[in-house]
Amino acid sequence: MLLSLRKLRLETERMTLRPPIHSDFRAWTALRTASRDFLTPWEPTWAHDHLSRKAFSNRVYWANRSINSGTAMPLFLIRRDDQTLLGAITLDNIRRGPALAGTLGYWTGEAFARQGYMREAIEAVVHYAFNHLDLSRIEAACLPENKASRGLLERSGFKYEGVAQSYLQIDGRWRTHVLYASLRGDRRGRIGATGQG
Repeated sequence: MLLSLRKLRLETERMTLRPPIHSDFRAWTALRTASRDFLTPWEPTWAHDHLSRKAFSNRVYWANRSINSGTAMPLFLIRRDDQTLLGAITLDNIRRGPALAGTLGYWTGEAFARQGYMREAIEAVVHYAFNHLDLSRIEAACLPENKASRGLLERSGFKYEGVAQSYLQIDGRWRTHVLYASLRGDRRGRIGATGQG
């Protein structure tokens, strides 16, 4: 299912989730800069030009291509009452065929952490993925010591599935992650099967 970049907007109780646009550059740079120490222990090492306008423009173009091709859904969290950028969430690596799955990633600016914004965003994206993209499985991974992220996933209905050794490069090192998944309720077990189970 191909999506239109202009039409992709998810509304939550307090936020609008929408793709990044070029005019978000200053707000994004300010939020990432102010939250650098809060974010870098949990993220891949930032490139030397991570906060540059060119890198941000490339991010916007990637978001546009990914949404239009149906391979990812990168969204910014915009607080509705004052249009403040709070963070971002991406449903990436969207797979069709027998998998019908995607991988969730997210970050929140330090000033907006632990206020329920990301839980709202996760619930909206998972609902959209299950009900509009017809996916059946959403996966997420985080570092074992990231108690805040683990708790967030568990409160959002994700179930612990196991450990992946040297899963991603985080803060300059290969790091083991814990794996979580949320499954669409009507997609457990066999589908389209006849006879005895």
